[in-house]
Parts: sequence; C-alpha cells; structure tokens
Amino acid sequence: MIVERDIPVVMRDGTRLVLDVYRPDAAIRYPVLYACSLHNKDIQGPDIADVLPPQPAHAPLWFGPIEAGNTRHFIANGYVHVIAQPRGSAKSEGQYGHEETDHYDLIEWITRQPWCDGNVGMVGISGYAGEQWRAAAQGHPALKAIFPYDACSAYGGMFGFRDFVPGGVLHTFPYLLDVFSTVHESRDRPTELPPEQEDLWREAMGNPDFKQYINLYNILTQKGQRTFLMYHLLTSPWEADGVVERSEETYKKIKIPFYTGSGAYAYTYKLHWLGAQHYFQNVEQPKKLIFTGPAHLERPFHQYHDEIIRWYDYWLKGKDTGILDEPPVRYWLMGANAWRTASDWPLPETEWTKFYLSQWEGLTTEAPLGSEAGASVREPDVFTQMPLTRTVKVERLRYMTDPLPQDVDVVGPIALTLYAAIDQSDTNWIVVLKDVGPDVSVRTAREGERAVPQGLPERELTRGWLKASYRALDEKRSKPWEPFHKLTRAAVAPVVPGEIVEYRIQILGTANRFKAGHRICLDVTSMDVPTGTGAMTNVEYIPYHVCSSQTVTHRVYRDAERPSHLLLPIIPA
Repeated sequence: MIVERDIPVVMRDGTRLVLDVYRPDAAIRYPVLYACSLHNKDIQGPDIADVLPPQPAHAPLWFGPIEAGNTRHFIANGYVHVIAQPRGSAKSEGQYGHEETDHYDLIEWITRQPWCDGNVGMVGISGYAGEQWRAAAQGHPALKAIFPYDACSAYGGMFGFRDFVPGGVLHTFPYLLDVFSTVHESRDRPTELPPEQEDLWREAMGNPDFKQYINLYNILTQKGQRTFLMYHLLTSPWEADGVVERSEETYKKIKIPFYTGSGAYAYTYKLHWLGAQHYFQNVEQPKKLIFTGPAHLERPFHQYHDEIIRWYDYWLKGKDTGILDEPPVRYWLMGANAWRTASDWPLPETEWTKFYLSQWEGLTTEAPLGSEAGASVREPDVFTQMPLTRTVKVERLRYMTDPLPQDVDVVGPIALTLYAAIDQSDTNWIVVLKDVGPDVSVRTAREGERAVPQGLPERELTRGWLKASYRALDEKRSKPWEPFHKLTRAAVAPVVPGEIVEYRIQILGTANRFKAGHRICLDVTSMDVPTGTGAMTNVEYIPYHVCSSQTVTHRVYRDAERPSHLLLPIIPA
C-alpha cells in the first residue's frame, strides 16, 4: 500500500481542501472509492484500525465518526481509497455549507491522477453517506454509483428538518455529537446579529421550554458560535419554506445507481432511518435497500464490505456479480432473527390493519363502541405530565393486545391517529411501539389473573413524535401510513385548550415478528429524560427531546366517533 496524506486540492474558487490517498503498490490504474465527511480524516485510515479492533456500540472505545470504511479491504480488492475533508472542517479551508461544486472538483482531480482508471464510486456511512447524495446531485460523469448506508436526510439536505426532527419535536442529537465536531468554530464576544436573526435569537432566549435545559440555553447565549446545528434548531425550529419542493427537484438530479439503507437502531436519531426510505421511494434509478438489525454497526466501520465490493465490482469493473438479480429490498426481521427480501418498500403485499385503542388499556382490531353503548364510552383516558424540572417520572397511557394466538409480522412504516385534548396550548406526543412477552396468560376474575403480569420482558421497537402545534397536514403528500406534516413556521398553530383535536402521528417503520404469546404494546407519553448526568445520555445516539416546561393534562378519546387507532403493516404468513 502506498499512503499519501494531507494532499492539498484547490477548488475553483481557490479554497484548498485536503485529502489522503491509499492505493495498491502497483503502477497500474484502479477504480477509486472516494469518501468525504466532516469527521476528521486523520482517524479514518488503516493505522487506526491496526490498533483499534472493531468495537461494538456498547464498548467504551466505540467512537461513532470512524466511518470511512476498511481501507485494507478496499485495497486488497483492487481499489484506491481516497478520504477527503470538506471545506470548513479539520485541515480544509473555508466555511462548511458554502459549496455547491466541491465534490465535482474533487472527483475531477481524482480522475486526473495516474492511478485512477476514470471510474469513481463512494463509500462511508452516516456523514459520509450524506455527502454521497450531495456528490451524486453535482453530477460528475466519472461518479458511476454510490453506497450511502445510514443515509442522512432526503428532505432538506444533510440535516434537513423533516427527517431529522419528525413531527417538529426538537432533540439533542447535535448537542451530544458536539464532542466529535471537526467544524471550525471560532469564538469571540457575542455580537448583534442581522436583524431577522437577532429577532429569532431573542424569541428563542425567551422560550421557557429551552431555558429549563440550561445546557441548550448556554448554546443560545453564545449566538451560534458553538454547536451551530443545535443553535440553528433552537432559533429556527421549523422547516424553511420551499424545502420540500427543492428536495423533489434534487431527486431528479440523481442519475446514478445507489445502494442505501440503515439499521433498526437508527429510529432514535431519525435522519438515517427516514433518509434511506425517502431516497429509495423518491429517486428512480437502479437501486437497492438494506435494513439491518437493532445493533449499531461496529467501529471502525468494516461491516457489509463484501456487499460494497459486489456493488462496485459490477458498476466500476463491469463484473457480473449477480447483485442486480437479487430482490431490491433486504431486511432483518427482528423476533424471527432472520433475513427477508422484498420487491419494494413498503412491501406490496402489506395488509394495512387498524388496531384500535380500547377500554381497560386494550389494543384490538375490533371497532370501538358507539353512543348506543351509553355515554360512558365517550369518557377519555387521562394522564398528567409534570415537567422535567419537577420529576423524571414519565407518565403514560399504555394499550396492549391480548397474547397473540399466532406469530404476527409487522414490517414497514406505521401511523397513529389520536383524538385528544390538552389543557395547555401545546405538548409533545411521544408514542412508543413495544413487543411485550413472552406470556400465555389471559385476564380473568380470579386473583392473580386480573392484570397483565408484572415483569414481562419488553423490547422497544420504534417511536413516533409530534409537537401538537405542528399538527397541520400536507394532504397532497400524506399517505395513510405516513402523515406528511407541513412543519413550516406559517403552519405552526397553538392548540385551543380543551378542544378535541385529531392528530396524525408518524411512527418510524420497523420489521418485527411478534411471536405467538407476545403482546403488541403502544405507550402514549409526552416526555423523555436524559439517562445520564450533566444533561448527557448513557448511549450517545439515543438523544432526549425538548419537552414542555408546563404541567399538561392529556385526554385521549377512543369511541366510535373518535376512533383513535394504530395502523400497522401486517405481512401475511
């Protein structure tokens, strides 16, 4: 292997970016696998992998940003590995985000090197995946295919609001990632901002929900000089006008094959899970989709590399690896603990099934009773949540099926229709889908059989979020299984206290077999909490959300006129 580091490459505007090149020690030309991300390139190469064996996500040495791929694996299979640093990060000049042609220029430089055969693909996950979509849209003819696993947002770019903050409920993922940042953030005395930004800043500084999270409020006081992404979400917590339309135009610019995907772990930080699905659904090119299991990939990133090589041997070397002869969708079915394939996502054979919230905390396919059953059926279920300043107890309503008589496979996106009233002008709806079991009991009148047994194992599968004031739907783009909220500032509207409102809540997709004897469980909550100390979490990629600073009482209705229900994608046996 020949190693060349910190090579400066001049962009068309004169900005110098730096990159590292790892190539086979032979005087012939090779296809190139190009990686580029904000993450520090100096920790991506084989010298780190030679010291740090793959670490599972629960290991204390797991470090998320080591994501550019296994250089030695690429070299051994006849590829050059180029790892670049975008502008405004680490050793590269400029300001991040102020470029539209850098990937084009970097690929142009790569193709002019004596070791490049003119064929370029891209590798790397997460931040590296987000840059792959940007590069594909820039359209250099030498870029023949991409493999953006952990795909980043499809709507609005790398950290687009819709995929990153579904339902408008802000979370702390950018704050928790700040320790990994390589973006240049110079700090000085906070100064006055341009008038429009100054107004947004003052509005955020006065928000009592933000002020209770003093770690986030501290970022606000510095006026964007640190943790800028978190600062931007706090001062502009909505989707900018025109983002959806511009994103739909960007989909049309991607003219090359792609292989995308993510893992079930990614529902916690949303953008990778949703980005993969939205790109797959919206870009019409040769494509494949892989959804992996609930365990986060190891670091340094090395998994699925044989699949990466099969993909690029086909598109960059012209070898018939059979990769396009296989079904386009492959997913890991939790519960069954087995791989499954499909022809599309959502699966065409899906039986969309309503599970209604029912009395006595039930969840059933039987339609709710109407007024003929008496006025009592119209009475709501109620919970009251105090704010995090006063408690860490998360109140909830819980709805569960009886033990299932047979296995039930749930695969795909999910939605909850909720009819509810609150006594304040806003709240967060946070809903959790769980697999509870195993248990074969039924509830009877006998002592010891009147309640669901305590201590049953629970496995959280996925969640959904909706800030009540962000409830306005884009009916044209909504689907029964994926409500599409407007999320713009103009669409935000406080709730009238006491008014019963229909909420359509997107729950991020899953793939799980609920085994016979298990129960399907839905928790309806309005708060989550940091699990560590000092406003941190015990697991870095499970961020908590910015919740209400007020005590809020929630009333959930579930009668025939207001049939709150879960829409599940059931796959026939």
